[in-house]
Amino acid sequence: MANVKSAKKRIKVIAAKTLANKSIKTGMKTAVKKANAAIEAGDEGAREAVRVAVKTIDQACAKGVIHANTASRKKSSLSRKLNEAG
Repeated sequence: MANVKSAKKRIKVIAAKTLANKSIKTGMKTAVKKANAAIEAGDEGAREAVRVAVKTIDQACAKGVIHANTASRKKSSLSRKLNEAG
């Protein structure tokens, strides 16, 4: 355990940031899963679900939760699935 005051504060701050990042990442994963499910089911709302998923991916990338290349790869994958589905 940390003895120095600044080190104790860093532990608290890191814990708070970890929780925030986890929340953002979980929301992103949920949106991607919903988009994939809509595409596979052939719903007419699939395009909207993909739009929402892309938005959440972009937000996670902007906050630094995921790398830019990861965001690009996820968006490309969703777009490709949507286009192949028709």
